Amino acid sequence: MSVAPTLLSQSIALDGLPEDLAVELIKVARTRPVKAGSAVFETGDPGDGFYALLEGSLRVILRGEEGEQVLALLSPGAIFGEMSLFDGEPRSASVVAAKSSRVAFFDKAAVFRFADDNPAVYRHMMCIVGRRLRASNATLAARSLLPLTGRVAQTMLHLSDMFGKDVGGGRRLVHHKISQADLAAMVGAARENVSRVLNDWKREGLISRISGYYCIEDQTALKALATL
Repeated sequence: MSVAPTLLSQSIALDGLPEDLAVELIKVARTRPVKAGSAVFETGDPGDGFYALLEGSLRVILRGEEGEQVLALLSPGAIFGEMSLFDGEPRSASVVAAKSSRVAFFDKAAVFRFADDNPAVYRHMMCIVGRRLRASNATLAARSLLPLTGRVAQTMLHLSDMFGKDVGGGRRLVHHKISQADLAAMVGAARENVSRVLNDWKREGLISRISGYYCIEDQTALKALATL
C-alpha cells in the first residue's frame, strides 16, 4: 500500500489541504514499522519533525519515578509531534506502540522547504495546532468542572470515536483493550474510583465487557454525563 492513499483516506489532519498539496507533502514522508512496546520517540528527543500513524495504535505517555502515565491513545490517521515545527523544543512526552504499528515521518527541514513554496501548508499546520490546543483546553475544563462520572464518560466516548465499531442496536464496541490503570490516568483520577464508576455503569446497563473490550450500551446516557 502506498503512503499517499493511506494518509489521504485516514488523516483528518491533511483533510482540508488541497489534494494536490496533500499528495506532494506526503511525498516527503518516510515510513517505518514500530514493534509493540517500542518507542517512536522518547521525552527529550529532538523535535525534528512530525509523524502520522498509518497502522496500529500508540500510547502517549509521561515517565516518572512513580511509573508511567498515559496521556492519550492514538489511532490510525492521527498526526502527532507537530509542535516541533513551531517551537524547536525537545519532545515533551514519549510515544510508544501499543501494538505493532507503522508510522510516516515528516522531516522538519523537508516540510519547511515545501511549505516555503506553498504557504497554505503553514496555515493548515497552524489549524492543526489550534485544534490540539482547543482539545487540551476542553480536557482541562472537564477536569475542573465535570464530576468523576462525567470525566470517565468523556474519556470513554473519546475512545469510542477513535476505536469504536458499531455492533448493532446503537451499541458501540471500543475495539482496543485498555486497562483500568490507563483509563484512570487519562481521566486524572485514582484507579479504584474509576473502577467503581465502571462497575456501577455495568450494573445499570450503560456499558458492558465483551471479550475484554468495553462496549458502550447507552451512548445517550454517557453523552449526557459528559456534557458540561
